[in-house]
Order: sequence, then structure tokens, then C-alpha cells
Amino acid sequence: MFKEYNFNLSKKKIWVAGHNGMVGRAIMKKLLNRKLNVLTVDKSDLDLTNQRQTFNWIKKNIPQVIFVAAAKVGGILANSLNQAEFLYQNLMIQNNIIWSAAENNVEKLIFLGSSCIYPREAEQPIKEKELLCKPLEKTNEGYAIAKIAGLKLCSYLFKEHKKDFITIMPTNLYGPHDNYDLKTSHVLAALINKITYAKKHKKRIVEVWGTGKPKRDFLHVDDLADAVCFLAENYSSSEPINVGSSKEISIRELAETIAKLEEWEGRFFYNKGMPDGTVLKKLDTTKINKLGWRPKIDIKTGIKKVLKEYKNL
Repeated sequence: MFKEYNFNLSKKKIWVAGHNGMVGRAIMKKLLNRKLNVLTVDKSDLDLTNQRQTFNWIKKNIPQVIFVAAAKVGGILANSLNQAEFLYQNLMIQNNIIWSAAENNVEKLIFLGSSCIYPREAEQPIKEKELLCKPLEKTNEGYAIAKIAGLKLCSYLFKEHKKDFITIMPTNLYGPHDNYDLKTSHVLAALINKITYAKKHKKRIVEVWGTGKPKRDFLHVDDLADAVCFLAENYSSSEPINVGSSKEISIRELAETIAKLEEWEGRFFYNKGMPDGTVLKKLDTTKINKLGWRPKIDIKTGIKKVLKEYKNL
């Protein structure tokens, strides 16, 4: 199904754009553990929404490989209330990096997409071919449109200009350095915040947004970093490739799992006035599995690690 391909990251000058975010930090950790040559630059020194600055930085520093983990991200409420900002910021950041990389002959670029960009009613588990087949989820449409634009830009550059720019589609992520702000976080981080707070302050009720019925596929960010580095060296295609756990869990089950691991014995109030989002979102990982990659961290083990890390913040 796939042509044999190998690209060695060793001896390459690598830039991780967005190295301070959850995904960027995990990729950095993976690369540095291999003692690879990794570049970073702080926001104060480079505004990725500025095309001229981005082009000049890449031209001056000459990275041979770029991981695009820089993005404006947020949970369902932040996405739904700030569509313009999510669309604009992500378009500017990703397109400046991708186009500057093409202009400066970067050898390999790995763009991080998102499972959020698949259609709301996509067939489950979601195959890569489902992209743009049906309408998007309205609550994160701005973010999704931006990410689709980045994916397509990489694809067109791959096909038209022979640029080895690939797109990886991660499922819902969690792990160290996640965002735990209740207004902007994703569901797993929000539940950890609420449940640990309830345990510490002896609260008997925790609010959960929505009905608790939607099901999600969760992947620890360390597994994603492992997959991203694996694909950088073993995947070259104009088509995106999914990365997920191949398993799903309902929001209700997720909340109950965290409560059990935290030994909190209260009850949940499901606020049905808040949006559920897509009913089921699980990625088909056939392509990456056939290449020889599978995740190592199961959901319970991953949550145990995150709970420990969160309490040490």
C-alpha cells in the first residue's frame, strides 16, 4: 500500500515551531532524547503572524526540517465564541511558516492538523478520505477551516512543487503542559481540574458540560510525539495521515474514570445547556498501523500520570 521511504532526522537542523505548547514540548523532548540538533525561538523574538519576520528567520537560520506545532487552540467554548480569531491567527501562523519553508527549500515539513477538521457526520471510525465530504462541526468551524487550508497548502506544494511537506491528523490529546483553564481547556484537562478541586475542597458535585454521551478517542501527547517523529522519517505523501488510540470513551466514562483514580466519591451534574459537539469522534488508524506504529500509553495509565503531574504544578 505504501512505497518504502526513509528520511533520517540525524544530522539535520530541526526547528520546532510552537515549542512551548503541549505538543511542541513533547516533540522537543523526543528529539532531544535522541540528541538531535533542535532550534527554538521565543514569541518575543519572532511573531509567526508576521510574514516578513517568519521568512527572514527561516532564511537566516536555515532549518532543514520543520515541525509546525504552533497554533491557537482551545476547547469547545473558546472555539465557538472566537471563530474569527481562531481562523485568522491559525491561517497567518501556519501559512507564513509553510510558504517560507517552501521558498527557502526546507527538506521536510511536518504540519500538525487536527481530528476537529473532519465533518461532524463523518463515518466512524474516520478515514482520511472523509475530509470535506460533509459539513463541519459548527462550534469549531473557524479553527477547522484554517487547519484545512494548511493541510491543502502542504498537499498542493507536495504535488505541484515536489516539496516533502506532510500533514498529521492527531486525535484529542492530553498530557503534561496541557491547558487547565476552565474557560479555554479541552474536556479531559477541564475534568481533571474540576475533580481534583472537588476532592481537595470536599465538594460533592462537579459540573460536566453537555450530556456526557459523546465519545472521544484520547491520545497521550508523548505517544503523539513518538508518532510524529516516526512519520517524519517513514511517511511521504500529499495525503494526510491519522494518529489516534483506536479506542473511544464517553465523556461520562471519562469523568467517572478520573473520579475513581482521584478517589473522589461525589456526583456529576451534566449541564445540557452547554454544547456536546460531535456525537462520536474516533480516527481510523489503519494507515499508520500498517507502517508499524501503535500507541503505548493506555487511557488509565495516561490519566494517572497526568494527575500526578497536575498536582505538582
